[in-house]
Amino acid sequence: MNNSQIENSKFSVPSGIVLVNKPVGISSNAVVNIVKHNLGVKKCGHLGTLDLEGEGLLPVTVNSATRLFEYFLHKDKTYQADFEFGFETDTLDLSGKIIKEKPCNLTIEQIEQVCKSMLGKQLQMPPMFSAKKVNGKIAYKEAIKGNTLDLKPKEIEIYDLKLLKKLGNNIFRFEISCSSGTYIRCVCRDMAEKLSTYGTMRNILRTRCGDFLLKDSFSLEKIKEGHFDVIPCEKLFSFQEIVLDKEQTFKILNGQHISNVATCIKNLNDKFKIYGILTDFDKDKKSFLGIGVFENNKLKLDIRLI
Repeated sequence: MNNSQIENSKFSVPSGIVLVNKPVGISSNAVVNIVKHNLGVKKCGHLGTLDLEGEGLLPVTVNSATRLFEYFLHKDKTYQADFEFGFETDTLDLSGKIIKEKPCNLTIEQIEQVCKSMLGKQLQMPPMFSAKKVNGKIAYKEAIKGNTLDLKPKEIEIYDLKLLKKLGNNIFRFEISCSSGTYIRCVCRDMAEKLSTYGTMRNILRTRCGDFLLKDSFSLEKIKEGHFDVIPCEKLFSFQEIVLDKEQTFKILNGQHISNVATCIKNLNDKFKIYGILTDFDKDKKSFLGIGVFENNKLKLDIRLI
């Protein structure tokens, strides 16, 4: 999509997702605003915040795709991160102040051994410098004031944790695949505890969100030039298709449940891509309506994407 195409399509931009390669030093919300401005649309969002000092894949939702936030937010993610052992900051990354130190001289063998011990489901205590809320108060805002909140540990899962290389004395690069909601800074902290020292995350790069990959993303420079793609909503799902006639389309878009469409469906517990006929002028043209589910053998729109 180039600049002239954008100018000519401000009111016909498809709902979907733009994969952005977020650089260090810009907030996720600022990235969203750049995409929103360049597309000339009213609604944009993102599928999981990257910290200001984080970089990498940030999927940005456009138009009605903003309704997919909950659907995609909980997808697994993969990161590359550099950890340095021997000290800990109050933020658990290099933006904070050093609060603990314990000299060490870790070997590759020690690191590989502790990587194995980190796999699986576990309770992870969130960092004080985070967006966690307790009784309406945000943890990092209270931490800046010197206050502490009663944060609770949350169950996360680490599927894979690989040592990629040793970068220097007590500095190592890792690849981490984990469940949504995992704090990579805290993975570093917890690894350090197992190694009888302290640890701090030096940097972080997100390379995967669900099925979305960093290699398919666009830089902010390309986006500002208008050279990027919007992945249409219907391309995001591989569910079985159901096509409705014009009368059924009208009903389901007005919140009604549709009967007599389950005869060719193998599993009513699945989700489905719902298409419909919107006009009498082009009855052969089907439009993507959203994701449907069956409730009491009747079809309803679970997520409307038109």
